[in-house]
Amino acid sequence: MKTRHCKPLLLFSANPTYERVFVAPVLAWDISDRTTLSLSLEYLDDQAPFDTGLVAIGDRVADIPPDRSVNEPDDFRQTESLTVGYNLEHQFNEDWTLRNAFRYVAQDYNIQTFLPFSVDDATGIVTRYPADRRYRSDDYSLQTSVVGEFATGTIDHTLLVGVDFNLNRFDEAFTRVDFSSPSPLNIFDPEYGFPRPDLSGLTPFTPFDTEYDRLGVFLQDQIAIGDRITLVGGLRYDSVIFRNVAEDTRRADTAWSPRFGVVYRPVDNVSLYASYAQSFVPISAQGVDGDFLEPETSEGFEVGVKTELLDGNLLATLAFFDITKRNVATVVDPLTGASAATGAQRSQGIELDVVGEISPGWNVIGFYAYTDARVTEDNVIPIGNRLVNAPRHSAGLWSTYTIQSGDLQGLGVGLGVNYVSNRLGNLNNDFELGDYFLTNAALFYRRDNWRFALNVNNLFDVDYITSATGFNRNTGIRPGSPRAIVGSISVSF
Repeated sequence: MKTRHCKPLLLFSANPTYERVFVAPVLAWDISDRTTLSLSLEYLDDQAPFDTGLVAIGDRVADIPPDRSVNEPDDFRQTESLTVGYNLEHQFNEDWTLRNAFRYVAQDYNIQTFLPFSVDDATGIVTRYPADRRYRSDDYSLQTSVVGEFATGTIDHTLLVGVDFNLNRFDEAFTRVDFSSPSPLNIFDPEYGFPRPDLSGLTPFTPFDTEYDRLGVFLQDQIAIGDRITLVGGLRYDSVIFRNVAEDTRRADTAWSPRFGVVYRPVDNVSLYASYAQSFVPISAQGVDGDFLEPETSEGFEVGVKTELLDGNLLATLAFFDITKRNVATVVDPLTGASAATGAQRSQGIELDVVGEISPGWNVIGFYAYTDARVTEDNVIPIGNRLVNAPRHSAGLWSTYTIQSGDLQGLGVGLGVNYVSNRLGNLNNDFELGDYFLTNAALFYRRDNWRFALNVNNLFDVDYITSATGFNRNTGIRPGSPRAIVGSISVSF
């Protein structure tokens, strides 16, 4: 038995607004020629400004600088987390392998902020109230699986069977808001510096203390019939229990989730495929009445074709997809976390992906997607409304070229563009996020096992909105990153 390697990582960073300590050692051990064990630990102590994002005015995001804060400059979020775990793998023989993994994640979270509750479209004045919150989360995950290869006659099988178990404990110390101390802020002409009141004497909201237990069993068989046909069939069973400790309520759900797929190669460089799957996503969200929401379920299918071009150096995929989700939880009260479930949401469209090498040293990655994503069933949201953050059109192209010979061998350049069409900021569809077009560039040099790179993201410093949470018009609208120049040096051994 021997220790293969130990890879520690220790990172300190600090400035007037950010403080971070991150430690992540990894120990890998070859117990035998068939058994390996890796142990990992991560510790993070992170303090950063707390920013709830921009706000909407009318049918647009407010026309203010993207770095403007609706909160106070000294609002902060502090996170302390510890993650420990292991990965164990044992080969019984050349055909059968056992894998076992465990993770424990503990997180303490604390925020102090001036929370925006409403915005006056006519004046741009945001009404805020001082608030603070603290909670702790403990999460345990254990998974064991066995994968093996065998044949029945002329048919080859790759069998996967396993079980996973997850426990989560969420303990809220307090959530407090001082509604007697409104702190208005004009987002067009902000004046900061409101004194932060002492909230320790306030009565907190009813604590959101929950327990979550999930047990899953899964089975999958991948079947190869000759060189032309591959079939995949799988089935998963889940049993989930949620408990609200503070209110002494519980919900139990079980579900079977099948999936099927087929790939057919009529000729060597073309593959036709189709797949169908159902999924079950248990959620701990509760409605305004305190009852747990129904679990989210979905079903979807995809059909497509893959082809190899340029003697197999370029791979292109064209696909059509159709996915329907039911009981999707949407937060309706950001303060308490109370949610509502939309009846059904459907996304369908086409995707085209191209990746590979056009000629020696010249590589490309490109894609285009058309997506029609809408609410198809609901008692509150108008049927036909578009889903949050879902562009109809999105496309991107990234290309690099590396000189292959001569004195400049290893020197390369890269250029890429990315386009995202207009999106809606909430399910009511009463404000837009806009579209954007970004350009990125890179210059790099590789020699032996060293690589030097200079990347420029958002080359033309475009202002844009990346996403919105869809909770409301006052929080969760996230601006994109400005132009950034990143240098790196790496070595492989």
